[in-house]
Amino acid sequence: MTDESGVRALVIDYGGVLTSPLQDTMQTWCEDDEIDLAAFRRVIRDWLGPSYGDDASSNPMHALERGEMAIPEFERELARRLTTHDGRPVEADGLVARMFSGFRQDEAMVDAVRRVRALGVPTALLSNSWGMGYPRDGWDEMFDAVVISGEIGMRKPEPAIYRYAADQLGLPPQACVFVDDLGPNVKAAVEVGMVGVKHVSADRTIAELEGLFGLDLRGGAG
Repeated sequence: MTDESGVRALVIDYGGVLTSPLQDTMQTWCEDDEIDLAAFRRVIRDWLGPSYGDDASSNPMHALERGEMAIPEFERELARRLTTHDGRPVEADGLVARMFSGFRQDEAMVDAVRRVRALGVPTALLSNSWGMGYPRDGWDEMFDAVVISGEIGMRKPEPAIYRYAADQLGLPPQACVFVDDLGPNVKAAVEVGMVGVKHVSADRTIAELEGLFGLDLRGGAG
């Protein structure tokens, strides 16, 4: 379907959008593993680079997201940069799995995506992967296309990955709405022509999608 703005497809992020917030998950992991949260944030800030874009320096996080680095190697690189509150070394083995063990599905957002697709709007998942295993049960009913960064050698916010996701739906970027919880990722999508939605909460995002597509995403099955 097409509304007055011309958008007719939904491209949506996974972690922090279809799940509990990423920041909450990372904080819980640091508490459980007794890791210095401030040190972890410094590492991630350094690895993201000053622009979190094409000019950001090459680093293990980018390599992992593109599928260029194996999980065990990434875990060793990250673990050696972290410390526990009492100065003990951080256990590298299984680090990524522990980091994301606190992810919980956001049922309101998942239901909204299912309803969008049931009402005739093509949908795609577009996610930067940290090598984690995604719980893909039910994805056949949610998505027409699934784009995982580590499986295709590109990552957000690289422009090519947004064009690739749109192409998987057989549409130009201008026909797609993109939802992500990270502002730089949304900005990059807008720069290639997509309509960007910065995810803050399920209520707010669902309301924006209802307005963009002219659909009721909270009612009964349709």
